[in-house]
Amino acid sequence: MKTTIYRGRLWAALAAALLLVGCGQEEDPSAGQAGGQPPAKAIEVAELAYQDIPLDKSYPSKLMSEQEVTLVARVTGVLEERKFEPGDQVEQGESLYTIEPDLYEATVAQREADLASAQAELSRAERDANRFQQLAAQNSVSRQQVDQALADARVARASVAQAEAALKSAQLDLDYAEVTAPVSGVIGLSEVNVGNLVSPNTELATITPLDPLEVRFQMPQNDAFELRRQLKDMSIEDIAASLEAFSSRGDEPAVLSGHLDFLGSRVDPETSTVQAEATFANPDGAVLPGQYVRVKIEGLARFGVLAVPELALTQGLMGPQVYVLDEDNVARARPVQLGELAGAWQIILDGVEPGERVVVGDPGSLKPGTPIDPQPFDGDAEALMQEAQYEQQGQGAGQAAPEQAEQEAASPGEPAADQSGQGTAESADQGEDAASATQAAQQAPMNAPQGDQEAEEARGEGNE
Repeated sequence: MKTTIYRGRLWAALAAALLLVGCGQEEDPSAGQAGGQPPAKAIEVAELAYQDIPLDKSYPSKLMSEQEVTLVARVTGVLEERKFEPGDQVEQGESLYTIEPDLYEATVAQREADLASAQAELSRAERDANRFQQLAAQNSVSRQQVDQALADARVARASVAQAEAALKSAQLDLDYAEVTAPVSGVIGLSEVNVGNLVSPNTELATITPLDPLEVRFQMPQNDAFELRRQLKDMSIEDIAASLEAFSSRGDEPAVLSGHLDFLGSRVDPETSTVQAEATFANPDGAVLPGQYVRVKIEGLARFGVLAVPELALTQGLMGPQVYVLDEDNVARARPVQLGELAGAWQIILDGVEPGERVVVGDPGSLKPGTPIDPQPFDGDAEALMQEAQYEQQGQGAGQAAPEQAEQEAASPGEPAADQSGQGTAESADQGEDAASATQAAQQAPMNAPQGDQEAEEARGEGNE
């Protein structure tokens, strides 16, 4: 009876092992297909061609007012009057200070009198010279007397010129006694109070015009060369420019529009840059001189270059690379030499040729040798970048959802963990049973004769 039960169990284990082996073979139908050709992947492909790529570049600079002036005294005297308040908007020609004008008015009057006296003396000397010349024709005076009369007339004429110059100088001093605004702008604090004695070159105040504003900045020589190339067909004032001034509080930047005024004709050997200047209208005083800003030149471009969307680049063992399609539409990795980055476009200096087809979709999921179903590329690199960003955000959200669900399922209490642990234990037990059954099935042919012999011996003992 025992022998019969043992043999039944043995054959049951053998049948279970064979069943497991058969199921395992049926569950792996794709093993034979692993070496097959994968299906072609539909992805956007662009055919390379020379094109003009607009550059999106900005240059740091410091705002300045080209017409800013510092008022200084031109004469010596007491500052009698100040006719403005600091921070006022003053207009060109407006009177701002008065420096003891009475003194200079008196000087002007004295110089006018000196001029009148010199002119009277000149009239007398010219009459005497004419008279002596007439008498000399009648041999009534000597030649020496005639020469003396002519010399006196010339001296009188010089005295008149001297008096006129002195009067003009006195008039200038009188004009300088009234300090006026040479330009329109905002005037700052007064450096000298009323009642103080000032002298020539004493600083009085500063006037800063706010509209327009000039910006000087350094442009890299490559950008300057391309810009000079564009200036062959247009005027420099036709080159538009924009300015962004950022605040320390993180507010939206103030944006001004203007145009280019100047582009230097020499390269600084120390910085490899070219000096440039642009002018911007600032009617509301949104930005002030002294601010650090960024200047962007509109219409700056690279002409006749090869470029791909930045998304098309990947990193390979030899550096940056792109995927180029061969004649069979199979992706092949190709190392490239990168140039400038122009917005969503990456300029390629070397590694690819015009007419070659480059994968511009999502090459990060590709491997060399992947068959491609090429889809047309509309040429909008920015839209391609945005689409890729949206897909990445969606994938991130999709990956976060299962993890969150698992955490929520496990968080109510320990039973979930216990159940999973119990399931793991049961799976382990089942795995051990299957392994034992498989081992028994493998050993069954060798153990079967031994079992028959034991059964015969048992029968013999029973008969005895």
